[in-house]
Amino acid sequence: MGQGLAGTCLAWQLLNRGVDFRIVDHGVGGSSRVAAGLMNPVTGKNFEPSWRIEEFLPEALEFYTGIENRLSRRFWFPLPVLRLAGTEKEWRKMEAKLDDERVRPWISDRPITVPDGWIGAVEVIGGGRFDARAFIESSGDFFEREGKLISGEVSNGNVRTIWCDGSEGLIAGKYGSHRCAKGEILTLRAAWEESHIRVGVGGWLVPLGGGLFKAGATYEWNELNEAPTEKGRLRGEEIARRLGGEDFEIVDHEAGIRPIMRRSEPLIGPLPEGGWMFNGLGSKGSLYAPGMAARLTRWLVDGMQPEAEVDFRVFTQSRTDE
Repeated sequence: MGQGLAGTCLAWQLLNRGVDFRIVDHGVGGSSRVAAGLMNPVTGKNFEPSWRIEEFLPEALEFYTGIENRLSRRFWFPLPVLRLAGTEKEWRKMEAKLDDERVRPWISDRPITVPDGWIGAVEVIGGGRFDARAFIESSGDFFEREGKLISGEVSNGNVRTIWCDGSEGLIAGKYGSHRCAKGEILTLRAAWEESHIRVGVGGWLVPLGGGLFKAGATYEWNELNEAPTEKGRLRGEEIARRLGGEDFEIVDHEAGIRPIMRRSEPLIGPLPEGGWMFNGLGSKGSLYAPGMAARLTRWLVDGMQPEAEVDFRVFTQSRTDE
């Protein structure tokens, strides 16, 4: 199964429905344990709302609040996002979207002071940071105490297997072609203000509290491993200087592989050879994992099929027809 973000959310959803299960995990990394957990409602070069965020964000926050209450630990930290424009062209593109009915609900009405060195700035509301590593580790401890987390292999027998194997499964070719990308992230210590997540110059700076920040992230499509590189460190430092400042200390440098099949839009469904899959969370797993796990649980338990656009069978057929 796998106890990354997908497997952990699915396990909680199954537990809530009273379904017996076991998590089989090899403890070999995964992008969720590295990710900054940034949830930004309006993203990308085109400054557009994340895919179906109006339904997936409320689902995610309700789910995470429930787990926080159960484990008596906080994982979700709401923070506004300061989206910064470094060029006139970029700022014109952002300005043109401010009255878009899809974008407008996520934009703050508060006046924003544009920081020195930037052309424009917009405050995006509804976002924040999700501590995915703490969520996975705390959940793992809980499921281990409950006797539901095991390592090694299990015999399929009459057991239904759901593969939540992230980039490992994608790179192995289990689901056809993939678009996985390696990303490198720096953890920094600095005396910078912590009131906003900052996004600009193709990167982001996320406050962790206590003078710690995460800066990233890089994209590498060819060397798909979890080894940090000098190139990735230099790019992370460049992002940190532009979004934070010159004075900082590098505390950690990590790398992970984003499990991508089509942008950051996940897929679920049965596999032709048997078993089920839950994969493709991409760079927005914190946003989509709870809602997708709920859909998969309803499919497994109630026979309620999800929307066609998240059905792995439909996706596979569409690739075959191309």
